[in-house]
Formats: sequence, structure tokens, C-alpha cells
Amino acid sequence: MTLTAIDWAVIIGYFVVVLAIGMAFYRRAGTSVDHYFLSGRSLPWWLAGTSMVATTFAADTPLAVAGIVARDGIAGNWIWWNAALGSTLAVFFFARLWRRAGILTDVEFAELRYTGRPAAFLRGFRALYLGLPINFLIMGWVNLAMAKILLVTMGWDRLTAVLISLAFTGVYSSVSGLWGVVVGDLVQFILAMGGTIALAWFALRLPAVGGIAGLRESLPDSTFQFMPTIGGDTSTAETFALPVAAFIAFVGVQWWASWYPGQEASGGGYVAQRMMSAKDERHSLLATLWFTIAHYCIRPWPWILVGLASIVLYPSVADREAAYVMVLRDHLPVGWRGLLLGAFFAAYMSTIGTQLNWGCSYVINDFYRRFVRADADERHYIRAARLTTLLLMALGGVTTFYLESIRQAWEFILESGAGIGLVLILRWYWWRVNAWSEVTALVAPAIGFAYLNLFTEVAFPSTLFYLVTWTTICWLVVTFLTPPEPTDHLIAFYRRVRPGGPGWARIARAAGDPPPEAIGSLVVDWMAGWVLVYSTLFGIGALLFQSLSAALPYAACATAAALLLHHHLTKRGWKSVTG
Repeated sequence: MTLTAIDWAVIIGYFVVVLAIGMAFYRRAGTSVDHYFLSGRSLPWWLAGTSMVATTFAADTPLAVAGIVARDGIAGNWIWWNAALGSTLAVFFFARLWRRAGILTDVEFAELRYTGRPAAFLRGFRALYLGLPINFLIMGWVNLAMAKILLVTMGWDRLTAVLISLAFTGVYSSVSGLWGVVVGDLVQFILAMGGTIALAWFALRLPAVGGIAGLRESLPDSTFQFMPTIGGDTSTAETFALPVAAFIAFVGVQWWASWYPGQEASGGGYVAQRMMSAKDERHSLLATLWFTIAHYCIRPWPWILVGLASIVLYPSVADREAAYVMVLRDHLPVGWRGLLLGAFFAAYMSTIGTQLNWGCSYVINDFYRRFVRADADERHYIRAARLTTLLLMALGGVTTFYLESIRQAWEFILESGAGIGLVLILRWYWWRVNAWSEVTALVAPAIGFAYLNLFTEVAFPSTLFYLVTWTTICWLVVTFLTPPEPTDHLIAFYRRVRPGGPGWARIARAAGDPPPEAIGSLVVDWMAGWVLVYSTLFGIGALLFQSLSAALPYAACATAAALLLHHHLTKRGWKSVTG
């Protein structure tokens, strides 16, 4: 692809703006570790929520979704659409609790909830496990996607693409701290969404595609189904087809049982980081709700449209993920090519910037300051954080050269953490969970995953049944074979965080406090939340591919759910949030 002076001017202009944002927040980020990693806990909901969705909008996601659509039709997206059940759970059950906890990272929660050496071990182990190998894997697949984009569009080899992309992002992230990252995320999200919408617009206008009507004529009707084929003869189905057991694994197990960055049912990782960065509990909840709606309902449709167009334009291409970029390369006019490349750089940088800041927070706050150097001043930790950010950048780049498929990395993350999700949920709502419960839930799926891969032929997603069952049995057995946390520590945690539900009734009685708040209304809010999300998601799809009348029932359901949520939140005194 040949870039003109106009294209290069657009790309360079984007980098100048991002670097200016990073430098503008250099001094603020350097005032304290709290500012560097949590923005001084002062983010408004719209900025925190947009930062969440920008982070999950990486360079890999449009490519991966295009590949899924080409292989399995629109319904193939259930591999990640199922996680909306967990995301809405995080909105209503966990967003306020994370903000109320008053900690710096979600890993630090280990020593807030548990005590003694097991808690310290858990904190240190999770800090290094998530901050290093898991973080490297995530950055690796995001780098891989950016490398594919630059290979197809610019002809760059993987080494050149990774070095140039990472170098700029690493410098920008190390100097700006979380404030610079989230403000940059806002700019990057606007650019990335605008760019992908423009690409979908141009792709549909191509004579070979012929708009939505042309897609419907060129592709089987099954490609446009929103739900997979369940059961029956799945070997001959034309679209995403699953045995009944596999569909249950997606919809009934994966969303709560597996750990996946940005889609944790308990709101961990960088989502928890943004929750804890919000101004207050209301801003934390609204930020997570906005993120969930934008993440599942708004972002994917431009990617899906381009993925469908790429099937028509490049029917014989083997790498369906790269076909998305080929549409950009071959069919965009002058100026728009530069904008789209800038949009992909924006999507890439928003994710890598967060991964670097988030992973660094674990290494510095939960390992280095906790176990290595506990008595240094704030300036020392800021210097260490900036140096660590650059080191993580380099090691994440190395990981890229060991990956070949984005989907492959996705499935590995889901399987290697299968079963831990239930512990991460129940540790907030059941007093009996202890540090050894969580340690066991971290180790057991790795053992089960290795066994299934070495000695069986069970494939994803059916592996989830075995892994979740195995992990759940292991951590429950260990929980009841080990003593609970000391009562005085549990009382202190309960009074600080105030989790609701019957799981803390015993501790409330021991403390002489009123019974925990009932969680029935939260269950209703959660159900209304996922009705809102799925109705909005499929309503937009129906409007695009079917008709206005087909979209109206979805709109009615979404409106009813939104009104119910507004009523409940207002009844609790959470009126409109400003700022």
C-alpha cells in the first residue's frame, strides 16, 4: 500500500497529539504512586468507562472478530458475547465494592481479605503471575495483530513492526501514568471507532459487495444468524454449530468460571483498576455499566460488517484475520488510509498502554514495595515504575514471536484459568473462603489443562467442563480442610467493604452488627442489565441486517430494562451523576 503525504501527515499528527497528552500529565503522574496507578482516585464515570472499553478495543479485536465471522458467521461471536453475563454481574455486584475497598490493585485484595503467610504468598504469586507471563501473553497477541496490520499495509516484517509500535507506546506510558493513559484512551477510542466505522462504510459501498443487500445475496442466510445452531448434525451446519454440551459450556460456564482480562465476572484486572480510580461508588458503577454497553453493543458491528465484506472480496484467503486489513489496504481512498492506520495505532496503544501500567502496578506495588523495598520514598517507586514499564514493554515484544494465532492465545487464557472465577466471586460474598482456596484455584486448572492436552483429545470449549469441575472440587476440598481466616480479621473486612448476602450473616452476628444487606435487588438489577445489553446488541444487528420492525421488540426490551435500572438506582439515592 502506498501512503501519500496526506496519509503520513494524519499518522504523524496522531502521534504528536498522543505524545503531547503523555507529557502534559508527566508531573501529575510523578507526584505519588496513587496518582501514577490510580489517577488520584478522581476519574469521572464517562472517562473511566471509556478507558475500559478503549483498552479492550485493541488492534487484535477487529481482526479476530473478522476471522470468527468468516469461519463461523455472526453467531461465532458467542465465544465472547457470553461474557456479557459476567460483565453485568461485575457492574452491580462488584463495582461499588472495589471502590469501597480503597486499595491500589486487585492483587492487594489478597491481604485485605486474608491474613498471614498464605495471604502474602498469594499476593506475591498473583502479582508476578499476572504481571509477567500473563501480561506478556496479552501484549504478545496484541503485538501480533499490529504486526499483521503493518505487514499487509506497509510490508514491514514482524520485528520492525513490533519495535516501532512498542517503542513509542512504552515511552508514552512510562511518563504519563494512568491519567495520561485514560485521557489518551478517550482520544484513541474516538479515533479508533471513527476509523473502523469509516472502513465499514467504504467496504459496503464497493460494487463487489453491494451494501447489506449484496452481502445477503452473496452469503448463506445462516451467516447472519445471531444464535448458533444447537445440537443436531453440527458437522454439516453452514454456520457456527455447537453440540448442546458445548453451548452450555459457553453460556452456562465460561462467563463465570474462567478468568479473562476485561471480562472477569468479579471485575478484576484493569477493569478493577478503573473502578478503584473512579470518584466514588456511583461513578464506579456507572463507568462499568457504560463500558459493558459500549464493549458488547456498539464496538463489534463495524468489525462484523468488514469481516463479512472480506469474505466476498477475498474468498480464498487462508488468513481470515489478515483479510480485514486487506480491505483497508486495497479499498480506501487517499487520506482515509492514514486515518485508518492511525486508528489501529490508537487501538493498539490504548491496550498496550494499559497493560504496561496495570502490569507494572502489580510488580511495583504488590511485589517490589511489599517484599523487596518497603521503606523507600514515593519518588523512588515512581522511578522504579517507569523503568519497569520499559522492561515489560521489551519482554512483551519478545513474546510476540512465539505466537501465530490470536484466537489460539484467547483459548489458552480461558482454559488455563478455568474454575478460578467462582473463587474470585465468592471471596466477596462468603466468609469461609480463605487464602488457600484461592491458591488452589490458581494451581488446579494449570494441572488439569496439562493433563487434558497430554493425555486426552478433548477440545475447547468442552475442556471447560472438565477443568471447572476439577478446579471447583479441588478448592472446595482445600477450603474445608484448612482453617478459616481469624474472626477479628473477617469482621474488619466486613465493616470496611460491607458485602451483602447471607454469606456474611455469621460474621455480622459475631461483630454485633445488623444483618448484611439483602442481595435480591442486585440479582434483579443484574438480570435487567444483561437483558439491556443483549437486547441492544441484537437490536442493532436486526436494524442493520433485517428491518426496523424486526428491531422494535429488542428496543422495547432494552427500554424496559433501562427504565427498571434507573428506577432502582434512583430509589437508592443515586440520582444523576455530574462531573
